[in-house]
Amino acid sequence: MWAIAALSVMGCAVAFERLLFYFCNSVAPEALELKIGEALWNGDGEAAIELVKGSNKSLHRLYFAGLTHWNAPYDALKELLMQEVRRETFRWGRHVGLLSTIARVAPLLGLLGTVLGMVDMFQALPEGGSMVAVAGGIWKALFTTVAGLIVAIPALLLHTWLCSIVDDEEEKLYRAAEFLIRERML
Repeated sequence: MWAIAALSVMGCAVAFERLLFYFCNSVAPEALELKIGEALWNGDGEAAIELVKGSNKSLHRLYFAGLTHWNAPYDALKELLMQEVRRETFRWGRHVGLLSTIARVAPLLGLLGTVLGMVDMFQALPEGGSMVAVAGGIWKALFTTVAGLIVAIPALLLHTWLCSIVDDEEEKLYRAAEFLIRERML
């Protein structure tokens, strides 16, 4: 039960940290892209850089990397942008896999607790255990399986939801990189 409780705490910590990260790093890409596009159309690269300078949000960091290397050769700029997309996607997906691990391990720990409880119960039977004691032992043994499932199900749902958020952000980053590449070609 202690191991299951520890997994529960870890899962809650990961969920809280990731949701806070996502909330603080979320950006409406259309408005930012429009402002950067206007600045680039007017030939004012410095204004475009100022729009994204100093922000730690992923989209801003991608634009900043691209705009500060705007005069680099085309292939080098494209590779830099793809590297930034990978770097930012990694930031968004950090620790999310731990929720998947928790969702797989918690029921197994619960099952292990149930099996160990059943072994103890059946070991006590030859010593004169009554049917009431056996029934109480079964209830106690199955409790760990229930606890494991109570931890695993929300962890699995959270993992799936957070993965979809990471996928959405990755798509935004690729679109932003493609926007900068198109703008550079003009």
